[in-house]
Amino acid sequence: METIKTIIYWASYLYYLYVFGYASLFKVFQKESMMKSMESLGFNKIWTIYIGIGELIGVLLIIIGLFNPPIKTIGILLLFPFAIGAFTAHMAHQEYNHFYNSLIMCILTVLLLWTDKTFKIIL
Repeated sequence: METIKTIIYWASYLYYLYVFGYASLFKVFQKESMMKSMESLGFNKIWTIYIGIGELIGVLLIIIGLFNPPIKTIGILLLFPFAIGAFTAHMAHQEYNHFYNSLIMCILTVLLLWTDKTFKIIL
């Protein structure tokens, strides 16, 4: 069971980095298709770049977190609102073909925190 949990954790971790990594870089480097998509959601160029920078910071924190686990947790918690925001925006604009990745990122955030050996919630 522990092996399966570890495999799920690392597969989720890699996919999380992949999705947020390319999304943040497309926003920061202003890829035309991403800029048009964000504009259709109501975000201008400046806000799109700011969102991309925020996502990129989260991705870098997760990568640094390979060597310092608490930093990884901060990165995941930083990216969670971006995942929720993307899911909400795509659903509100009825872009059902684009909301899957954001929904998966919302689920993976919880999964990554749940399977992380160094993360605990104490009530």
